[in-house]
Amino acid sequence: MLRELTIRHFAIIDELRSSFTEGLNIISGETGAGKSIIIGAVSLLLGDRASSDLIRSSEDSAEVEALFDVENGTVKETLQSMDLPVENELLLRRVISRSGKNRIYINGRPATVNMLSVVSEFLVNICGQHEHQVLIDAASHIDILDEFGDLMPPRSSYALLFREYQALKKRLGELTALNAEKKSREELLRFQFQEIEAAGLTPGEDTLLRDEKKVLANAKRLEELAGEAFDILYASEGAVLERLDRVSAALGEVRSIDGSFPLSVEDMESTRYSLEDAALTIRDYLKRVVSDPGRLEVIDERLESIGRMKRKYGVTIEAIFEKKGTLERELRNMASLEEELMSLASEISSMEKMLVTKAEELSLQRRAAAKVLTEAVEKEIRSMKMENAVFEVLFRPAADEAGGPVLHEKGTDDIEFYLTTNPGESMKPLNRIASGGELSRIVLAMKKVLAGTASVGTVVFDEVDSGIGGAAAEVVGEKLKDVSHHHQVICITHLPQIACFGDSHFRVSKEVHGGRTQTRMDRLRGDERIEEITRMLGGVEITEKTRAHAVEMLRNAGKRSRTATPAAKGRREHEVPGDGAQR
Repeated sequence: MLRELTIRHFAIIDELRSSFTEGLNIISGETGAGKSIIIGAVSLLLGDRASSDLIRSSEDSAEVEALFDVENGTVKETLQSMDLPVENELLLRRVISRSGKNRIYINGRPATVNMLSVVSEFLVNICGQHEHQVLIDAASHIDILDEFGDLMPPRSSYALLFREYQALKKRLGELTALNAEKKSREELLRFQFQEIEAAGLTPGEDTLLRDEKKVLANAKRLEELAGEAFDILYASEGAVLERLDRVSAALGEVRSIDGSFPLSVEDMESTRYSLEDAALTIRDYLKRVVSDPGRLEVIDERLESIGRMKRKYGVTIEAIFEKKGTLERELRNMASLEEELMSLASEISSMEKMLVTKAEELSLQRRAAAKVLTEAVEKEIRSMKMENAVFEVLFRPAADEAGGPVLHEKGTDDIEFYLTTNPGESMKPLNRIASGGELSRIVLAMKKVLAGTASVGTVVFDEVDSGIGGAAAEVVGEKLKDVSHHHQVICITHLPQIACFGDSHFRVSKEVHGGRTQTRMDRLRGDERIEEITRMLGGVEITEKTRAHAVEMLRNAGKRSRTATPAAKGRREHEVPGDGAQR
């Protein structure tokens, strides 16, 4: 329920702060005073598009803030899912800036427009003359009927099964397409598998071949370098080993003269043996280094073959082996494809029979609920001076070419609400009703009937009195009062017959201060309210007779409100159980 609304620097509003009450809150005022601006500000908190044009002249930003009492468990669950603070009060705040840096806060935490829209969906529903939202949207009529008839539990059970059915059908389509191309696909898979098998690859083979190719390609240079090293060490005149022998002899003589000399004959012998081993190793290496153009050609061909396999099946030999495993598994799966198709088709057939049965049961329940809804809506409409109105819930079961039912996520029914308001006229969809006044009364009638199912705490009626007056207006006032037993109702009206039923009454007025226009909204009490009702009755000239009439209207409205049976005592006159949520 909306407790407080604060608007700053919005259009012609400098600052407006108002506290609303439970029940029916009436907002009245002269045309152009700014009533619709207030509704526009509230719409921003429902996620409507923000524009810098809405900011009051000479100000840098505009701000709308609303405080709600939160009793709806869905709101708290939604806040929790968004990791936002969950309390018994909910504060929504939206700031529009000329710089374009608009900001949204939910319970003090920064939020997005989408988060605001999701949360506010459960808080406020605005019903304007041309914005009746879900009630005139044909796509939502099946939801309204199901919620009215408390059919959401069986529909949810059906929808769960339907989604499983759709998933199986999708899988069947994929397997059927695969089976259609099975032969050519299987041939391709087998060819690829056999090609990899025939390649005879071994792990790391390409690396070994590249190393070998490098040696063969440089055989002459290797022979030259190794030969030169062998000669220096061993073979040439004055080789290192030969000269080392002379070094050993000289140092041996030094040692014989000076026993303290640090190098022994054994040390020199050890060095000589190491160099001699190195020379022999080089000699053996020279025997292995040969130029072999034929082997080099074989390696090139093998590397090219491996390269082709890599381009087709993977960037490494390991990736090619993985591809081979995948091909092998897919070939095995193809062998059992027809068996899987038969099993899946049988499962889908059984599930489809279950769905048809559930959908037919749901349709029968809908038709029973539709009958009750029709009677209840017609009763409400006719009580608002539309005595010849006929309301109908039109069922259009979808069928395939063979005449069988076409299943969708909500069953087999396509549903739309139709209405005719005058004898001899054909039934028309709700959204094709020409008269704004008729449409307003129809929406109000449906709001009255559906009051127990709506999940929002606050319903706003923006000029619901358009096109009506007199006795019809009194009936509309009574209906609004009835709706207010289930929800907080905020109603903008020009008609005193409706305003008289308010639990709280606010007047919107326009003043000029310092050469600037400002809108204000004041809660009326006692004589102030009588004066406003008198103004609404009398127009420019207000007489004592008009004032007496206003007092009498307020008194009579109060009596009817007290004697009327509150809707809360008997949840519905039409006795359809259920507590679904209609948004």
